[in-house]
Amino acid sequence: METVLKIYPVLLMGAAVTLQITVISVSIGCVVGLFAGLARLSKSRIVRTVGTCYVDFFRGTPLYVQLLLVYFGFPQLINEVQHWLIASYGMPQLVHNFVFNEWTAAIITCSLNSGAYIAEIFRAGVQSIERGQMEAARSLGMSHVLAMRYVILPQAFKRVIPPLGNEFIAMLKDTSILAAIGFVELNRRGQLIVAEIYDPFPIFFTVALMYLAMTLTFSRLVDWLERRLKTDDRG
Repeated sequence: METVLKIYPVLLMGAAVTLQITVISVSIGCVVGLFAGLARLSKSRIVRTVGTCYVDFFRGTPLYVQLLLVYFGFPQLINEVQHWLIASYGMPQLVHNFVFNEWTAAIITCSLNSGAYIAEIFRAGVQSIERGQMEAARSLGMSHVLAMRYVILPQAFKRVIPPLGNEFIAMLKDTSILAAIGFVELNRRGQLIVAEIYDPFPIFFTVALMYLAMTLTFSRLVDWLERRLKTDDRG
């Protein structure tokens, strides 16, 4: 217990970083996922194919591999493209030895991963709206875009709030993978403390309890929102 009380403030700072990266990533993921979900519903085959490829790639590959690809692979690709442009066209070198820092790589990876899952949430939400809603809006003279913006999406947003909450909880737990690139969040804080005092059980048990406390809190919030939305629908 003495060890737990001593390390708790340090782990609390890690938990704050975990929440911060989760909020940022899911917020960006909502924007990306909205456009990707609408792309999946597009009548254009090209747009639909691009949206499908994005969703399939990020849902079909492990987050850990995506993290390594972004953190180690993208900088190498950018440097090689830059060197090719210099050699082929004599362009000036814009960046010397381009690298991603841990924050940038973490936000990009988590946002793109979250966006792929949120895309399916939005797609399902839009498809759950009765087809007559779109037909009624079009009969009033609205274009497809206006009908989607003012009629379909507002109703779909209300229905996708509970699964969005579940995605937030899933991403909150998945941020523990970021320790693989040295990103200092809750899990990484625990690892660093263990390396100093060599007492793994109380430290990682405390880390687990802090994750549990955060996920249970948001789970209860999601349950409350779901009950509230059902009540509003009856009203």
